[in-house]
Amino acid sequence: MRFQDRRQAGRELAARLRVEQEQGTLPDPFVLALPRGGVAVAEEVARALDAPLDVLVVRKIGAPFHEEFGVGAIAGDDPPLLDEETVRRLGLSEAALAPVVARERAELHRRERRYRQGRPPPDLTGRTVIVVDDGLATGSTARAALRHVRRRAPARLVLAVPVGPPASLDLLRDEADDVVCVHRPASFTAVGQWYEDFGQMTDAEVLDALHAH
Repeated sequence: MRFQDRRQAGRELAARLRVEQEQGTLPDPFVLALPRGGVAVAEEVARALDAPLDVLVVRKIGAPFHEEFGVGAIAGDDPPLLDEETVRRLGLSEAALAPVVARERAELHRRERRYRQGRPPPDLTGRTVIVVDDGLATGSTARAALRHVRRRAPARLVLAVPVGPPASLDLLRDEADDVVCVHRPASFTAVGQWYEDFGQMTDAEVLDALHAH
């Protein structure tokens, strides 16, 4: 099973969530997208649930010698959430990762300013918050996002993705009240392999989606 693009994936995910909404398990929903890729998926979900849409910027922390190899993630001004086993196995330390964290934190705040355009973060107190991305691999960015949102006192916290490996999804059940996923392939290399079109979204496209809601 492969999705045509993020919008088609979003419609399939939205259909699953609509069933839950009709059963009364998603009262007062608020959709938070992980940009950039998660925004196109989340826009379909927000439309189907008649819910507001906003973004939560999370940045992966890569190993200093190989930035694509993630060893953790950051959200907001929270402390970095590191995969301690991976960090230890690679012989890294917090001091060695400090320049990477500082660089990613600066990029995170740049994107927040770009996407928020002066708007304050939404008040999530007492809401059903649905965190949406275009897929899940290791789950490090999703975990950072969920912990960040949990601190903002939602009544219910849901992670919703079109695709992800069963092991990573199961690990996140301790972080969210519910995990909704359309496709859980046993063999998993990368999120992009499950999309026909996995082109990168632009900042302009993210802003268009936010302005539409």
